[in-house]
Amino acid sequence: MKIDFSYNESVPVKSVVGRTWLRLSAGMLALALLTGCSGAEEPKGDGNGPLYAITTQLLAGDPVDSYVVVTGQAEQTASLSLDNAIRVSGRALGVGIPKSGALYVVSDASATVTRYTLSGAGALEPTGTVSFDSLGVTSLGEYQANFQFVSETKAYFFDGATAQVVIWNPEEMTVTGNIPLDELDLPDTVVAFSGAAIQLENQLLMPVGWRPVSGVGITPKAGVVSIDTATDVATIATDDRCGYTHDAAVGADGKVYIATEAYGAAVRRVVGEDAPAPCLLRFDPQTRAFDSSFYRTLEELVGGGTAGTLIPGPEGLAYVRVLDETIAPVLEGTHPRTIASGTGWQWWELSLDTMTATHKASFPATSGSVFLFESQNRTLYTEFGAGAASTTLHVLEENGKPTVTTEGLSFSFLQLR
Repeated sequence: MKIDFSYNESVPVKSVVGRTWLRLSAGMLALALLTGCSGAEEPKGDGNGPLYAITTQLLAGDPVDSYVVVTGQAEQTASLSLDNAIRVSGRALGVGIPKSGALYVVSDASATVTRYTLSGAGALEPTGTVSFDSLGVTSLGEYQANFQFVSETKAYFFDGATAQVVIWNPEEMTVTGNIPLDELDLPDTVVAFSGAAIQLENQLLMPVGWRPVSGVGITPKAGVVSIDTATDVATIATDDRCGYTHDAAVGADGKVYIATEAYGAAVRRVVGEDAPAPCLLRFDPQTRAFDSSFYRTLEELVGGGTAGTLIPGPEGLAYVRVLDETIAPVLEGTHPRTIASGTGWQWWELSLDTMTATHKASFPATSGSVFLFESQNRTLYTEFGAGAASTTLHVLEENGKPTVTTEGLSFSFLQLR
C-alpha cells in the first residue's frame, strides 16, 4: 500500500479523556479553508440524545480534504454520509472538551484553530478563530491528543516541529503563552508526541518518541514531558533502554506504564537488532522519573513474536498487540508503516500487576493502528480499511463489536452533548 495515512508512522493508540481508567488520557484564512457548508449531517435518533463530531480525512484526493460529520450514531451499526458535512482543506482534526457543545477544528494546512458551536438544531456554526503563527507554528494536527484541554479557559497544543507547548484560551480564542522544550530537539531526528497523553490532578503527562530524519529506524530513547498545569512548568524525563514509546496506561499502583507502539515493533521486525527491542517501562508521576529497576520486553510478555502497542483497559489491565504473520505475512521490502497499519494484529490482555499476558481470542485481529474514543456508554476503537478508504468503530467492552463506519480515516472523535 503506497498511501501513507499517518503523520509520522503508523497511527498509534490514542487515549482521550474519558472514564477514570482511561484518564489515569486567523480569521479569514480559517474561513477560506472551510470551503464547504457550515451545516452538519442531520442527527439521527433522539433529538435530545447524544451528538458526536467525527472528523475524517480523505487521503486519496489531490489536494487532501477532510470532513466533519455531526451524528447521533456512534454506538449503533450505521454508515455515515459526507453529503452535508463540513469540508476542511488538508488533514483535519476536531478537538475539544467532551459534552461542551464546542468543537475546535484544526488542519495541517495552517496554524489556525476554528471554533464551532453546536446550535439548537444540532448543527455546528463557526464562532471564532485563533492563530498560533506568532510562535512559529505553521501546521496543526497530527493526533487529537496533541490538544489537551485543562479547563474551558486553558488548553495546550504540543508541537513537535518547534519543540514547544502552546498555551491558549479556548473561551477567549487567544494565545496566552508557550513552554519551550528545547531538550527534545535531538540532532538528525524527528520528535513525535504521543496520542496517549494522561491527565492527573494538576499534572499532564505526554510520552515522546523520536526517529531518524531519513531512513527506516527508531531512536533508542524514551521520553515523558510532565507539565504542572497550575504553574505551566515542564519537566522532561528520558530513558535510553527503549524506543518509540508512544503508548501509556495507568496501573492500579498509580504508576504509568509506557510502551513501544506498533510502528516501533514493525521497525524491529524489518531491521532486526539495529532497532531497540519493543519494551515496557514504568514512570512515577510523583518523582517524574522512569523506574530504573523496571524493564520488560513486549516479546517476552507475550511469549515471542512481534509485539507493540499498549491500550488502556479496565483498572489494572491493558492490551498488547501481537502480529500474526499467518494472517498478515511480512514480505521482503515491506515498509514498517504498512505492517503497523495493516491487519493481522491479535489482542493480548496484560495484567499490569502481575505482568502476565493472555491471548484474547474473542477479539478479531485488526490493524495495529488504533485510536480510543469515548462515547456516551462505550469505549470505542478504530479499525482502518484497506487503502485508507474507511474507518469503522468497534466497542472495546464487547470484544470488538462493530458500530459506525465512515469514509476515509477518522483520527478524531468528540461527544458534543
